[in-house]
Amino acid sequence: MGAQTSLEVCIARKQAEAQDICSLELRALPGQSLPAFAAGAHIDVHLPGGLVRQYSLSNDCAEPDRYVIAVLRESASRGGSAAVHTQLLQGQQICISAPRNHFALQAGAKKHLLLAGGIGITPILSMARCLAREGADFTLHYSARARERMAFAEAIEASAWATRAHLHLDTAGGKPQLDIAGLLAVAEPGTHLYVCGPRGFMDAVLDTARAAGWPQEQLHYEFFAGEAGPREDDAGFEIQVASTGQVVRVAPEQTVVQALESIGVCVQTSCEQGVCGTCLTRVLEGEIEHRDMYLTEEEQAANDQFTPCCSRARSSRLVLDL
Repeated sequence: MGAQTSLEVCIARKQAEAQDICSLELRALPGQSLPAFAAGAHIDVHLPGGLVRQYSLSNDCAEPDRYVIAVLRESASRGGSAAVHTQLLQGQQICISAPRNHFALQAGAKKHLLLAGGIGITPILSMARCLAREGADFTLHYSARARERMAFAEAIEASAWATRAHLHLDTAGGKPQLDIAGLLAVAEPGTHLYVCGPRGFMDAVLDTARAAGWPQEQLHYEFFAGEAGPREDDAGFEIQVASTGQVVRVAPEQTVVQALESIGVCVQTSCEQGVCGTCLTRVLEGEIEHRDMYLTEEEQAANDQFTPCCSRARSSRLVLDL
């Protein structure tokens, strides 16, 4: 696992939360403890077959003795969600990373607007629980296709902050009941927006917010999956390792990580989709073609770092700080 801190934990409970969604309650082994986390954090879960996937923590960060994740079984699963649903069992020990957080609450915000679509409720729920406990001003909107697909709905409705939560189901025609445009029509100073869920939902929310004049610094989001994989128009290019001068050709069907591995240069990866930021690498020369969901638009425009698991080069060569 490289430099990442690894932990052995026990699956204390596994249960169905909604259609195709199960939750896992993870606890430390006897004599050990779990690192603290903040709302919005996620962990790497090491699955059978060598797969590593990221899952957000949904419980209150004030709970020191457990992590709770929820996993949607994807019909187009690359193996991760299927492994969680079919191979992980209650009582089993598994390996995870320490929590990492790229989706943190903003301490100086006057108000927090939380939007969740489908399984995106997991980090958003942790945020709501934290904000409620701290007495902060927040509102939660949770959208899903159907009630039976809405994980944690009963827990939200039974919570002390239920009046701050609004559950939205798609209409019979498949259209979202949530009025995104109306909700985001006014960008109030001091209000920060947090959104997580399927790509289409997130794009709709973020595009609407930007069109309504929301400043980028008031928008916070976390994608669960990128669009990894080669494209028909991909071209080859060269990668140079700055420390040794080695140059390797990246074929159209290859990732930079794969090409580097062929010359013995290993870059630590996790999600392999440009979502988690584990492989983030500094670029010293060349023009990057960003394909990640991790860096902000401003960070991408700086052209000084990229995710070699999925991003490529627009120029003929990139020189990496390796």
